Amino acid sequence: MPKRGKKYLNALEKIDRTTLYEPREALRLVKEIAPANFNETVEVAVRLGIDPRHADQQVRGAVVLPHGTGKTRKVLVFAKGDKAREAEEAGADYVGAEELIEKIQGGWLDFEVAVATPDMMSMVGRLGRILGPRGLMPNPKTGTVTFDIARAVKEIKSGKIEYRADKTGIVHAPIGKVSFPLEHLLENFTTLMEAIIKARPAATRGQYLKSVTVSSTMGPGIKINPQKVVA
Repeated sequence: MPKRGKKYLNALEKIDRTTLYEPREALRLVKEIAPANFNETVEVAVRLGIDPRHADQQVRGAVVLPHGTGKTRKVLVFAKGDKAREAEEAGADYVGAEELIEKIQGGWLDFEVAVATPDMMSMVGRLGRILGPRGLMPNPKTGTVTFDIARAVKEIKSGKIEYRADKTGIVHAPIGKVSFPLEHLLENFTTLMEAIIKARPAATRGQYLKSVTVSSTMGPGIKINPQKVVA
């Protein structure tokens, strides 16, 4: 077991690890006990009752958090002509076509989200081996393959996040910063949980939300009662 620092251990003493907290109380504690000297990110980990090895039990999507994440992400758009101009006007950091594809093939990856118009996907597909493993490949399921480029860019810039269950069936997602007002964190948390619940695959059986934990970047996890995640 890794050795924990004094600040982490002090924070751990302030929570009851046998208790399943209600969301408001859990998030209040996250803010109170965050041990670092920087503005930590508040993160949610949701363990789902799915078998991600099966294609019909994948959980993936995107949601716009009402109060954003506290971080503005760099957006790259693959588009041409009028759609490229729309992307630029909407605030995209990088816009282009073949020249961006060549740049990425050369090792450049200075962006956090990639968006593409559908007509560009035949070319963007060449980047699958580079972007896919990094979670950067545009995908219709997350709204990043679309002709409504302006809307897609504005949503990402204003707080749209993608969520996806990993190979162990856990979804990890940020919902803000510890400096956020409690009500803002609670609204972001509820919005995310509603999206995950709505994304429940029809093929799943039994309990869907196995566990829900919130924490700050450097703080201990606080367990939330899965039965109380939404009002």
